Formats: sequence, structure tokens, C-alpha cells
Amino acid sequence: MLAVVVAVVLRSVWVFVVVAAAVLAADGVAGVVKLAVGESRPNEPDPLIVIPHSHSFPSGHTATSFAGASALSLVYPRGTPAFFLLAAAIAYSRLYVGVHFPLDVAGGAVIGVVTALLLLAAARRRSLPGLRRG
Repeated sequence: MLAVVVAVVLRSVWVFVVVAAAVLAADGVAGVVKLAVGESRPNEPDPLIVIPHSHSFPSGHTATSFAGASALSLVYPRGTPAFFLLAAAIAYSRLYVGVHFPLDVAGGAVIGVVTALLLLAAARRRSLPGLRRG
């Protein structure tokens, strides 16, 4: 939803497309890493939510939120503090409800940022409208 707002403000559909692509790519990478690593989730005696059945490392929610924050920050730098504050809040929520270890969240953040940066670099090489610097 935030990507739609920024795309409207900047009058560029490519902003939405690239942010959505970064989020989907980060989700895919996180999913593959989850399968490869196979880390079990924390064993909380009284979790705040239903514990997901997927593996723990990395946090997919964190990966996608940091991918979105990174992509949005690169196309709309004035919103960077708000974008990353929201991503950090999402990451913290995964720890708070007891479904991830701190390293899961850190790994998800790294995957999200790196995925978005690589995708944005590729998009800029193709000179997509609305994604050029300056």
C-alpha cells in the first residue's frame, strides 16, 4: 500500500513495479534460504500467535519489509526514516511474538536490503522511468 502512495506522489508506475518486484524477490530468496537452512522456530511455552510451520531462518516478514523500505528509500529518499522505522517495527514484532530468534531477523534484514539494492541497480541499468538518479 505504501508503494502505491509513493508511486502516485512521484507519478511513476515503475516505482510500484520495482518495489513490488523487490518484495517478491526478497520473499522468494528468504523462502529458499529457509528450506536450505531448516532452522527450527523458538519453542515458546505460551506464544502470542500461532507458531508457523515453516522454518525460522531467515524471517520472511523482515526480509520483505526491509526490501520494501530499501526500494522506497532509493526512489523517495525523504521518506527513508519512516520506511526503515516501519521495517524495524515489523522485525521487532517477529521477536516480540516469539516466532523468530534475533539472528533470523538480522538475516532477513540483510536479505531484504541486498535483494532490493540488486534489483534497483538492474532497473537503473535498464533506465526505467522514475528510477534514474537526479
